[in-house]
Amino acid sequence: MDGLPSGYRPNVGVCLINSDNLVFVASRLNVPGAWQMPQGGIEDGEEPKSAAIRELMEETGIVSAEIIAEVPSWLTCDFPPAVKAKVNRLWRGEWHGQAQKWFLMRLTKDESEINLASGEADPEFAEWKWASPEEVIEQAVDYKRPTYEEVMRTFRPYLNENGIAAKCKSSKW
Repeated sequence: MDGLPSGYRPNVGVCLINSDNLVFVASRLNVPGAWQMPQGGIEDGEEPKSAAIRELMEETGIVSAEIIAEVPSWLTCDFPPAVKAKVNRLWRGEWHGQAQKWFLMRLTKDESEINLASGEADPEFAEWKWASPEEVIEQAVDYKRPTYEEVMRTFRPYLNENGIAAKCKSSKW
């Protein structure tokens, strides 16, 4: 894949927004209090856009969403030592972290499509909510926060359309 940094597992992330330009986040079952946007690995031979659509469906049940924008470069996220040891055993590799291609997607139907147990034998998430971009950043686990800040900065023009970003007082993004 073009521009993929060496030593990082290829991954995609989805910043899904609703008609109010609020962002979908879900709380992880295995990390209490950790809220994140849908994300996951890219399979061999899979294009990042296809992986983003697949991951969104697998993790949330959502199939009615359109891609609006893409972060132009890979964003890297280094794993803390405890996470690194665990994921390298799970993924049978030696990864420094993840290199992520992020996509902004808009939900095109209503929330009734959301089903956190839809495609996964073992669901990742306990619950979901719509959040402001500022809340998304504040509620992310520490090591993902810089990536989330960059994603929100990149997609800010789209989140501003209905004034959502203007309501946030944070200058971080």
